[in-house]
Amino acid sequence: MSTNFKELGLIEPILLALFEEGYTTPTPIQAQSIPIILEGKDLLGCAQTGTGKTAAFTLPIIQLLLQHKPVERRKKIRTLIVTPTRELAIQIAENFEAYGRHTPLNCTVIFGGVGQGPQVTALRNGVDVVIATPGRLLDLMNQGHLSLRDVEYFVLDEADRMLDMGFYGDIMKIIQFIPNKPQIILFSATMPPKIRTLAEKILIDPVQVNIDLAKPKENINQQAYMVYDSQKNALLIDILKDYKDETVII
Repeated sequence: MSTNFKELGLIEPILLALFEEGYTTPTPIQAQSIPIILEGKDLLGCAQTGTGKTAAFTLPIIQLLLQHKPVERRKKIRTLIVTPTRELAIQIAENFEAYGRHTPLNCTVIFGGVGQGPQVTALRNGVDVVIATPGRLLDLMNQGHLSLRDVEYFVLDEADRMLDMGFYGDIMKIIQFIPNKPQIILFSATMPPKIRTLAEKILIDPVQVNIDLAKPKENINQQAYMVYDSQKNALLIDILKDYKDETVII
């Protein structure tokens, strides 16, 4: 496994951004995924939140976008990242902007619950990367505000959550709007049958990367309390009485 990002084959503008962010050693999901994505292969990854998977797909995509520049100068949507929630979409955009700060690439975030005006304006001005939640993405597509005909890289992040939230139909609709087979990267925290079925439908000869975080650390004591919602606060207060002189995270 690579001990630094340079060994993964990343180019200097990205390495400089990582240095400025204070990153020195790739996480296991990054070390395994980045070379696969740089080779242009579809990837099926299983990794939980907090493992560094956002960098695992944003870093190589930034590099691929730079290395395969289009002939036309006008920016077109070449990467689409779909995620279940606005919070995650914003987080991915922040990471993309940090890692790509020494490149001419730009991105925009699309999600519901807010006015679509600024999002439409950003799309009209031209973007390389769109990070979106499924509902608002399809809405703007149906209104004719964006096209996916130039998408080369398609990422589904936290795919199991998207399916749990009922987005399966939306995902399949989105894929149908991408005329040429893109390189697809699918990340999921779990790998139930429905995710494997989705992967079989949309991925071609994917490489699978599985980071097993199911086992708790040896020095962590885990306990479960089966209570009704109305009892949670009282139980929490009772538990905290045993830890009044210690540091606690809730």
